[in-house]
Amino acid sequence: MPAFPEFDRCRLSLRPLAERRNDMDHSRVRALSPVAEVPAQLQKTAAKIIMAKEKGASILFFMGAHVLRAGVQRYLIDMMEKGWITALAGNGACAIHDYELALLGGTTESVARYIRDGSFGFWQETGQINDITVDAHKKNMGFGEALGHAIVERELPHRDISVFAAAHRLGVLATVHVGVGCDIIHQHPNCDGAATGAVSYRDFLRFAHTVKNLSGGVVMNFGSAVTGPEVFLKALAMARNVARQEGGVVTDFTSLVCDIRELPPDYRREAARDSAGYFFRPWKTMLVRTLAGNGESFYVQGRHEETVPALWTALSRTP
Repeated sequence: MPAFPEFDRCRLSLRPLAERRNDMDHSRVRALSPVAEVPAQLQKTAAKIIMAKEKGASILFFMGAHVLRAGVQRYLIDMMEKGWITALAGNGACAIHDYELALLGGTTESVARYIRDGSFGFWQETGQINDITVDAHKKNMGFGEALGHAIVERELPHRDISVFAAAHRLGVLATVHVGVGCDIIHQHPNCDGAATGAVSYRDFLRFAHTVKNLSGGVVMNFGSAVTGPEVFLKALAMARNVARQEGGVVTDFTSLVCDIRELPPDYRREAARDSAGYFFRPWKTMLVRTLAGNGESFYVQGRHEETVPALWTALSRTP
């Protein structure tokens, strides 16, 4: 068999994060403020969340990285503090944005600007996350757990707006679900693929454990087009597999999807297989298939800086 060559990471050049121009800084993190109008779907979801909290059922919030770039951190932190989120989940980019904001007070580089000369993603301090995952692997910690712990223990200057630090402080499960090769820190010479995979897989198993308690609960997906629906689908299959063997079920939960894509009014029906909508996983997976007549789903079209504060407002107003 031929031996295929591998990229020599020793030749890579990294630059200080302070040299990078950021498209977002901490001044864009919004203060808590209620909105004037709340969509009916979010009002109904808020009522379901309050009921789930009373029952002790899981309330899961999966996010794409753009949620953090929308500056709604304080809303998420407040929802965790009030028990309106019992598990927070995101992809690898969420971990990067959260850590950079806590460390530097800024995040989000322009791909168009930095990919031209090959400097995109090669920032020294961001690579510290790789060291955190290696240490987490040695200590049998999860990715999200270790990230929040490091931000708190290192007393990073902007840790007050870190959702992972808040989860660590509050004892809320925070998980990071990584796609190897998808994140800029995977480019770095200090990236340990085995450690990254191990701590992220530990997070997946922890997330799956919370899904066992989803009956009567709520699962939300804000802006994750692939990772969130796919992770939830597999975790739900695992939870239902075990529940069936024990004579139980995982059913009668509520799902909420918030995204900018336009869906038809009958979004609770699966899109036709020959349509582009069929391949939008939040629709078929989180709004239709996983409920299968035993639960209720809601979709709200809008930007995260609108929908997250609107949900928080609805929760704050719900008796």
